[in-house]
Amino acid sequence: MSYGLGLREAIAGAETTPLIGIYDMYSASLAARHYDGLFVSGFGFAASHYGLPDIGFIAWPDIVAFTERLRLAFPRHHLLVDIDDGYADPEVACHVVQRLERAGASGVILEDQKRPRRCGHADGKQILPLEEYLEKLHMVLDSRTEMVVVARTDATEDAEIERRAVALAKSGADVVLVDGVRTVESVRRIREVTGGVPLLFNQIGGGRSPRLSLSELTELGVDVAIYSTPCLFAAHDAIDDALTRLRDADGRLPEPPPGGASVKASTELLERNISRRHGSRHVPA
Repeated sequence: MSYGLGLREAIAGAETTPLIGIYDMYSASLAARHYDGLFVSGFGFAASHYGLPDIGFIAWPDIVAFTERLRLAFPRHHLLVDIDDGYADPEVACHVVQRLERAGASGVILEDQKRPRRCGHADGKQILPLEEYLEKLHMVLDSRTEMVVVARTDATEDAEIERRAVALAKSGADVVLVDGVRTVESVRRIREVTGGVPLLFNQIGGGRSPRLSLSELTELGVDVAIYSTPCLFAAHDAIDDALTRLRDADGRLPEPPPGGASVKASTELLERNISRRHGSRHVPA
């Protein structure tokens, strides 16, 4: 079974499939112990790889190289990759999609923003004319083999959200995402107008969308949930707290808590990622 088909099978299940946003190999190593699916978050990657906000700084060779490293370490996990606007040019988008599929990505998310782009839960978003986005989307769909393609709209007005959601559902894309959706009622309406096409919901800490459990999302008919930043924001708080305590203790390291992070525990975690220990890279049927 290919990686794309494996993700399709998970999406077709009765319950909402969670994909956990990661920002580097270490966060992926921890997330992979708890969940079967990982999401390469543009927000997290821009923050960790460049130390910059999610406003269009990501270069596609970097995201491809990161995906290659992830796939070697996690041969049996779903990998959904955020490719923003396809790096502006439709030909580049198609090339990146083909490279990612060869690297082992299970799917990609392609948005309808125009540059300068923004995080989907930020102010100031601008979107492409629908026809222009659909042309790019159709080129990407024709370029992939079995990879899942998520069509994302960043429209903010109710009428335009509905118009684009309907168009994306009819486009041939595998999944539809309306990013930054603000209410449960909006999710219900989007589910209604997209018919039977799988629906994705994006949750981000401090974002605009309501915080919903997987059970609640299943009841709403949502097929996939991505959690963009739980690892990044948890690391932010934990590192800040640890360094504050280190400073207050005059530089004396605290005693590691039982079962907590240590040289031994960290090494054991990372040793699981050595590719030769995984055997076949293919998803088991």
